[in-house]
Amino acid sequence: MYSESDIDGAVTAGAITPDAAAALRRHVAVGRQAPAADEEQFRLLTGFNDIFVSIACVLLLAAIAGIGGAIARILAPAAIAAAAWALAEYFTLQRRMALPSIILLLAFVGGIAATLGVALANETVATWVQGVSGDENVRTGVGAVLAAGVAAVTAVAAWLHWRRFMVPITVAAGAVAVVGVAMSLIVGLIPPARQAVLPLVLVAGLAMFAFAMRWDMSDRERRTRRSDVAFWLHLAAAPMIAHALFNLLGVFEDQIGLLQAVVVLALYVAFALVALAVDRRALLVSSLAYVLYALYSLFQQAGAVELSAAFTGLVIGSALLLLSAFWQVARRRVVALLGGGLAQRLPPVAVAA
Repeated sequence: MYSESDIDGAVTAGAITPDAAAALRRHVAVGRQAPAADEEQFRLLTGFNDIFVSIACVLLLAAIAGIGGAIARILAPAAIAAAAWALAEYFTLQRRMALPSIILLLAFVGGIAATLGVALANETVATWVQGVSGDENVRTGVGAVLAAGVAAVTAVAAWLHWRRFMVPITVAAGAVAVVGVAMSLIVGLIPPARQAVLPLVLVAGLAMFAFAMRWDMSDRERRTRRSDVAFWLHLAAAPMIAHALFNLLGVFEDQIGLLQAVVVLALYVAFALVALAVDRRALLVSSLAYVLYALYSLFQQAGAVELSAAFTGLVIGSALLLLSAFWQVARRRVVALLGGGLAQRLPPVAVAA
């Protein structure tokens, strides 16, 4: 019921001593037979009231959007952004409610982006873009610059929200907006790059992963808000890496062959090793659909047509459960292979009993 940041806050407020906080953490770690870092905790609910307030916020924002849209189309997203900020002043800044804070942040950032999108989608702007040049590449470039402008303003809005409310997911939202700026400019201003969108997404995902690791390495024990920020950054990076990489391999385009399926399974094993090393599971979750499809195809090609789905679920489900049960044991061995220098920058490993 209490997060690491709650315990740190109690220490800061003088409610408990630092020694008592350390003793509590040791007790919990012993009971779970794993350090707190291995649990990959993040705050989503502080209680059922979070769900209650979240539903109320969604209903209120939807109503405000409907009323604003009835007056003028652009008022719907603008009103959502303004209302989300106002609600965050209480539910985020004062109450520190986790789930409502996430919803209000997404509503604010999405409202800002949608407001700019609606403003640029009117006939005047469209006519101006059409009149810029008769060259299709030039018009595409102008459109890309405008899209990058929207993403840039959204990133600034996310930064202002972070400075005010310090909601961990905000950094990930801002990082995604920055990726949007870069992608829009590259694809819009460099025509050949339009044929290399997937490699660009992969590079962006790797950059996001590196950014997440920077936050992770600054809080190895995962006791502060920095760990929560890293969690959301990993959650944003993983789909970029997994979806770009597996789509480059042509998964889902047609029934994959034996060699292609083996490559997919090998990549999933590589993702598992990375996940164990950094103690983050987002890569495994993001690539799960691809490995399920690959194994399903292997079973079908082996002749188990009717039971291919059942066998796939049995193998992958059992493997993931075993990995979860022996996560600390497997992680100890993986981290030991990395050497002392790198291992000292990663989350601590559970000590063998």
